[in-house]
Amino acid sequence: MSSILRVLGCSGGIGADLRTTSFLLDSDILIDAGTGVGDLTLDELKNINSVFLTHSHLDHICSIPFMADAVGAARLACKSPPLKVYGIQETLDALKRHLFNDVIWPDFTKLPSVQDPFISLCPIEIGKIIDISKTNQRRFIAALPVDHSIPAVAYAIESDSGVLVFSGDTGRSSEFIKSLNHLPRLDHLIIETSFDDSEETLAKISGHLCPALLAKELEQLNHTATQVWITHLKPDGGQSIFDEITRSEIAGSSGKSKIKDLKRGLEISF
Repeated sequence: MSSILRVLGCSGGIGADLRTTSFLLDSDILIDAGTGVGDLTLDELKNINSVFLTHSHLDHICSIPFMADAVGAARLACKSPPLKVYGIQETLDALKRHLFNDVIWPDFTKLPSVQDPFISLCPIEIGKIIDISKTNQRRFIAALPVDHSIPAVAYAIESDSGVLVFSGDTGRSSEFIKSLNHLPRLDHLIIETSFDDSEETLAKISGHLCPALLAKELEQLNHTATQVWITHLKPDGGQSIFDEITRSEIAGSSGKSKIKDLKRGLEISF
């Protein structure tokens, strides 16, 4: 059975109809929790059981405290388990220290009680496969290494029909490309490109990609039939960044149809 990834937000910032990074997998799992989560209905929010975070930057986590406040009590009343928030230990430590600290936001990892909290923090290890299957649907997810300005991961999601990888935020990473090449198949790669080539130095410093750096990464990719989706474009230069990508050597050699601009509202079946 195929899985469907719905793009709730994929922008590197906000403004007008832009939303920051968040994806809904098969109605019950979030991959990152940026501002796009706020467009879901209360019933859709109640149906989410797990959130997998790539890292702790605000544009990827900001909706988690609001989710807990909005539907935590309703989920508890229905005897649903706590919302499981997965991430590497550094990400979870950042949530506890800087967000759920009873200063910025109530600590819903122990409220309304330690025995029955709204949120449960679940550490993951890079490379370890987590079974997220449900009735009549096999699904597996694994964290992959990336290189960002803070500890971060990508995610590989496998369904019965295919494999999709979301890079999260990353600069050039030989370990990430190596992990992609070890996958038996790669149907979709959602990969960030946050700056244009005139800002390559800034991209390197901040752990992001620009078109030139993206081209160098994709040149090392062994999978030849992968649909590449570009995400995390900055609001004030997104179109120019994507234009640079489509003019790059990698786009010309692999066929421009294989590199597309990710859009909010898009659904990817795999």
